[in-house]
Amino acid sequence: MSVVDYRVREGVAADLVAVIRLEQETAEAPHWTAAEYGAIVDTTGFADGAVRRRLFVAEGETGLLGFAVGKVLLSEAVSLGELESVAVDVSARRSGVGRMLCEAVIRWCEERGATEVELEVRAGSAGAISLYSGLGFVAVGERAEYYRDPVEDALLMQLKLAEVA
Repeated sequence: MSVVDYRVREGVAADLVAVIRLEQETAEAPHWTAAEYGAIVDTTGFADGAVRRRLFVAEGETGLLGFAVGKVLLSEAVSLGELESVAVDVSARRSGVGRMLCEAVIRWCEERGATEVELEVRAGSAGAISLYSGLGFVAVGERAEYYRDPVEDALLMQLKLAEVA
């Protein structure tokens, strides 16, 4: 699969059925409720609050290939972005889809004023850790037994946006 076979865009309500289906098929994904995903794409009451979230989707000719969720927390003390979730269909893994989704979230966080982006990843997920390291994230800590089904530690990773140019 090449870059021209798919595109990344902001997710909308019409994407949620496919997003939730992919999330349920992806054991490593955080399993959120339909209402949580709905709240991410519902911008009707979207004020200039301190926390903002955005869904990005990658779609190809056959439909949804992956999605990512980003969050930004801005206050007088904090300008933090978070890559909350990334899921890529098995058929599209190792094709650049995950990287492009992550780059979309990073760009969105930076555009909203975040000075760094954080994430948690399963400590045993070598492929994901390699992806994040390739984007400039560095390990900054661990959380013991953070994940369930199966229980696994989380590796905390951070990207300083001032260093990305």
